[in-house]
Amino acid sequence: MFFRLSSWALGLILFAAVLGPTALGLLLGRYLRQRSEHLREPFAVLQTALLGVVGLILAFGLALAVGRYEARRAAVVDEANAIGTTYLRAQTLAEPVRTRSLNLLRSYTDTSIRLADSVPTTSESRRAIADGQLLQRQLWGLAGEALDRAPVASAPRLYVQTLNEMIDMQTVRVSGLSNRVPGPVLVLEVLGAALALGLLAFNLSILGRGVASVLLAAGLVSLLLLVTFDLDRPTRGLIRVPDTPLKSLRASMELPPAAHP
Repeated sequence: MFFRLSSWALGLILFAAVLGPTALGLLLGRYLRQRSEHLREPFAVLQTALLGVVGLILAFGLALAVGRYEARRAAVVDEANAIGTTYLRAQTLAEPVRTRSLNLLRSYTDTSIRLADSVPTTSESRRAIADGQLLQRQLWGLAGEALDRAPVASAPRLYVQTLNEMIDMQTVRVSGLSNRVPGPVLVLEVLGAALALGLLAFNLSILGRGVASVLLAAGLVSLLLLVTFDLDRPTRGLIRVPDTPLKSLRASMELPPAAHP
């Protein structure tokens, strides 16, 4: 649900979900300030305990999001390296497999860039994955042809090895794009933060102090939640998984091949 929202809509929902209960707590505390002296101590204890638990939940959710973001970045670099190595080894194959393989690898790099720039689970993303798999089959068929023509040569065997690694890397990338922080964890973060800050605002409002500080805390928690959600959206928002390694590799493929069979 959260993943499909635009960045502006997601930000507004998160700020409203946190600041709304905070404002409600302030108003309710002001209303009961003169009537509920006996509420101050129990609510203070409950609010302190709840804030500690919510802090752990927020830290846990942020750690999950950062870990998945770093894994996606590493997968892009690893795939770029795998494609680059395959492209270099394809230059050592005999013609006509060499030229056909090099052309297909350029097209395959284009599909990898398309996948990096598309929103996961959308039709554009699925087309990029399907086009990449089609190119993989064509490249594998050419690799088999190269082995048939030179069964004892080392170049085709080395090429097949890196081609297999390149194919595996697409599976790793697609899996990483789909491996997001579980929805219940994100919902628990939002609800827990809203409840904890609402109780904090209520307690401080009863005491008659700290209104500005609780609003500042609510804003900071909202920003933390937004960063956590944004890290889990690899191709949307402000924090994106860069496709620079793939684009740099594609630019290098425009140069004449360095090796000749």
